[in-house]
Amino acid sequence: MSLLEVLGNTRRLKIIRELSREPKYVSELAETVGMDGKSAVHHLSVLEEAGIVDHYQRGNRKYYRLVKDIELHAAPPPERSFILQASERVDETT
Repeated sequence: MSLLEVLGNTRRLKIIRELSREPKYVSELAETVGMDGKSAVHHLSVLEEAGIVDHYQRGNRKYYRLVKDIELHAAPPPERSFILQASERVDETT
């Protein structure tokens, strides 16, 4: 799946927005973005396969965090440019 396909889903964008604030565990994240746990796990798996998020364990909880910053630049005509860039994120939580 391309990066554009991964980011073309509004539910995954909501997850990314929440994780940009702080790492969260699955049930906390699911509640915050308004989806059930099974759906959240599916979308987190897609984001993890794309290298946008990763996870770590703290006690019995599995926390997810962003590992890449995503930038999207689009310009209308006459430039007609479209740039989607993912870069490594500096993690301050570990």
